[in-house]
Amino acid sequence: MTIKRSDLFTHERRQQIINILEEQQRATVPELSRRFDVSEVTIRKDLAWLANLKPIVRTHGGAVLVSGNGNELDFDTRERLQHQEKARIGAAGANLVNDGETIALDSSTSALYLARALRSTFKELTVVTNNLRSAMELCGKPGVSVIMSGGIVRWEAYSLINTLEDSIFQHVHIKRAFVGAKGFSLDEGLTDVNRDEVLLKRTMVEAAKEVVALIDHTKWDRIALATFCKTDRLKTIITDAATPKHLIATVRDYGIEVVIV
Repeated sequence: MTIKRSDLFTHERRQQIINILEEQQRATVPELSRRFDVSEVTIRKDLAWLANLKPIVRTHGGAVLVSGNGNELDFDTRERLQHQEKARIGAAGANLVNDGETIALDSSTSALYLARALRSTFKELTVVTNNLRSAMELCGKPGVSVIMSGGIVRWEAYSLINTLEDSIFQHVHIKRAFVGAKGFSLDEGLTDVNRDEVLLKRTMVEAAKEVVALIDHTKWDRIALATFCKTDRLKTIITDAATPKHLIATVRDYGIEVVIV
């Protein structure tokens, strides 16, 4: 007797969903519904259940499997990863911002959460960023002036990458640069996966008097393609409570402030 896919036990279907995602990285709800001959409601329940156990990110209409390789996920997908931790990290970063300062935000999703948390009314705050989403978030806020770097648009990060020798960061005095990263280790510092983003972040870090890293627990003790900020340039790291305590203690021994949210 031939077993219909709709006759699969729930755990068997969910395992096959994982297999599909491992093969093609992403799948839509309608696609999975047709494939297993079950309702879209059932597939959404499967994906919600799997998201609690596997590195799966729910997207609009489907899901993406987050792999451990160096491939760069698109911005919208990364925004959903550890979103609760990033919201708290962003709020803590916003608390460090004072009226009258000029700050820089990189193209990380953590920096976007910081931009959203800047709810205070400023008399004068200047924000320099290469991220389109952060710029749009801050446009129109009382007392906030937004300066964007020029360049080519990278859709993966909604960022502008400057291909010219001249950079806006060579002409402004940055009090603090708030940056995210793909990975962080004591030996390599803050690292990221895209060469152009790394080059721009290096310029941003060089222009800043202080560097604040916005990194959740998944970024610790990991190394990506290239370093954009050495450990000794870090003033503060804002992270979440799931970060291993021994790593936090080691960083504090280096004289770096660690804020846990």
